[in-house]
Amino acid sequence: MIKVIQWATGSMGRTALRRIIDHADLELVGVYVYDGNKVGLDAGTIAKRPVTGILATNDIDAILALDADVVLHTPRITLPYMRQNTEVEQLLASGKNVVSIAGFHYPQAHVGPYSDRLLSACCAGGSTLAGMGLNPGFVGERLVPLLTGLCAKLEFISSHEMVEASAMPSPQFVFDTMGFGSDPAQCDITRGPLADLYGELYRETFACVAVALGTSIARLEPDHRLTLAPENIRIAAGTIPRGRVAATEWCWHAEFVDGRRMTHSLLWTADTRLHGAKADGTHWQVELGGRPNVKLSLDISDPDPDAPPNRAASDATVAIAIRSIPDICAAPPGFFTYPALAPFRERF
Repeated sequence: MIKVIQWATGSMGRTALRRIIDHADLELVGVYVYDGNKVGLDAGTIAKRPVTGILATNDIDAILALDADVVLHTPRITLPYMRQNTEVEQLLASGKNVVSIAGFHYPQAHVGPYSDRLLSACCAGGSTLAGMGLNPGFVGERLVPLLTGLCAKLEFISSHEMVEASAMPSPQFVFDTMGFGSDPAQCDITRGPLADLYGELYRETFACVAVALGTSIARLEPDHRLTLAPENIRIAAGTIPRGRVAATEWCWHAEFVDGRRMTHSLLWTADTRLHGAKADGTHWQVELGGRPNVKLSLDISDPDPDAPPNRAASDATVAIAIRSIPDICAAPPGFFTYPALAPFRERF
């Protein structure tokens, strides 16, 4: 049995907690919560499962003292991007492997103290750090390099995601982390701390793809766009007033040292009807230009047609993280990234 600590019990964390409790090869040994109202609650109560005997705590020292193989780290991404690093470094230094859905997909992309401190913590604890998720974590880092193996020549990569956020219930996430409801006349979020956060996060995706192709990033330029609400829009998290931000498209264009180009974007929207032909109902569109050209449309859905729109993505994200646990526990100390499977290579 692999002993697991669940870190955070928000929407994604509760999904992870259920998967751990239900898994035949995982043993839940601890639960960390940020919400003081959850302290002392049984993990089964939080996850809508039978009582487990494992009580939630917000005492990090109690978590550090536990005998555990791995921490499944599922907090919300916070400003600034590296704010969460201190707690992750503590977990790693205590000898616990960390699987996170909140970053760390390719820490080597950040030179200097950012990656040095994390790597030192891994060395001190003999532990491994890995970022696992859907986007970032899977589409750009694992699926795109695999598809490039279809190409005899490769000139550019384009990857676009669209997420319909009208059913997301958390005002903090939708209005703060996603930037909905902001007034562009007062603050341009495409040039502020939020843009910096996503730039740091998705730099790792570009760096991972570049390494898979045997090259590196020469230039990385942001090209963010906002869509304003033509009228008041009511969503689960609250109301977006007319003239405020109702969709954010975070987009970057990279040029690699070998001359190839890559564009990666994610469009979050309160209403897909704001985007016309762009909103065809597909979650991801990946396009490779070269010989041959390659186009892939990827969509995931819940088997229950009445399920919340984002449940399928939550399930997939947690599935990727859970599946990685035995591989990360068996890996040597340091940073873990799945190797690209036979990607395009101009030179061998």
